[in-house]
Amino acid sequence: MRSRAAADVSIEETETTTRLRPVPDEGEGEGAGESATEADGEASARAVAARRAVGAVDLSPGPGAGRPFVSFARPAMYDDSTTRLRPIATWARPRAAAAVACVVLGLGLIGGAATGSWLTGESVAGGSTRSAYTVTGALWHSVPVDRLFPPELEGEGAGPGGADRSWTRIAVAPDSGCTDAFDPLLSKVLAPVGCLRLLRATYADATRSHVTTVGLLFTKADADAMQTLRNRFTEEGLDRRPDLMPRAYAAKGTAAEGFGDAQRASWTMSVLPDAPVVAYAVSGFADGRAVTDPEPATEAMGSNTTSAPAQSGLGHEAKGIGDRVERGLRKTIAAAEKSS
Repeated sequence: MRSRAAADVSIEETETTTRLRPVPDEGEGEGAGESATEADGEASARAVAARRAVGAVDLSPGPGAGRPFVSFARPAMYDDSTTRLRPIATWARPRAAAAVACVVLGLGLIGGAATGSWLTGESVAGGSTRSAYTVTGALWHSVPVDRLFPPELEGEGAGPGGADRSWTRIAVAPDSGCTDAFDPLLSKVLAPVGCLRLLRATYADATRSHVTTVGLLFTKADADAMQTLRNRFTEEGLDRRPDLMPRAYAAKGTAAEGFGDAQRASWTMSVLPDAPVVAYAVSGFADGRAVTDPEPATEAMGSNTTSAPAQSGLGHEAKGIGDRVERGLRKTIAAAEKSS
């Protein structure tokens, strides 16, 4: 009886802890102890259930449940319904510094590309224009002279009345700058595009009575500057003014030795639209005859013109040779673009 009373008191005082199994008295037998223990446990459980509030969960182990299992809940640092945010104090500054470095590097690359385009005369227009300007600037020293100025030129239907013409190269001038290569007024007109290199050659017709100098002026200008010059030539008719006629290359020991300023009879000049080049051709008599009324090729090729350049076909000479050299240059540029 003393053990039962002690068990009841223990249950009343500590309802929330696991109830310990009562130890039987030393004087009681083994079978009697087990029966008394089971009876005491059932009575105690009924007493606790009677005192437990309605809706409470019975946490006491049932008969034969063994040792109770105890687990600990995780600390209440944040609730399950809220997304936990990653702390940013440790990496916000390094990532911001990296972003700034990327922006600075990107601006540097863009600025470098723009500066390079400006220094090389490369346009910022369409891709094909940039490529053409890039490759053309190197053609004057990388392309064989025979490709720029072929030893023989065939002019099928290029003469007066559609007659065939043929021309033979008799001299090639060393590549040079533009000093003294043009009359002062023409030099002034061409000054805005600059002079990178000037290439010239002189041809004679089959009878060696006519001589024609053809030239390729490689400029330092970009696409915008070349377009401005082209527009000026077109709008102001600069390619038809006798005071802007290009000079000839009078090579000594050739049929063109006497081909000076006074012998210039007809000419053509064009500013290429897609390359930094000004192409021209000027023709005259091989016997050193002076010409008092020179005419641009477009006028000298007219059917009703009675001037000496027109009657002799010198307008056709300048136009025929100039066109073929210019077309050859365009093909060379196109081939260089494909291979670059």
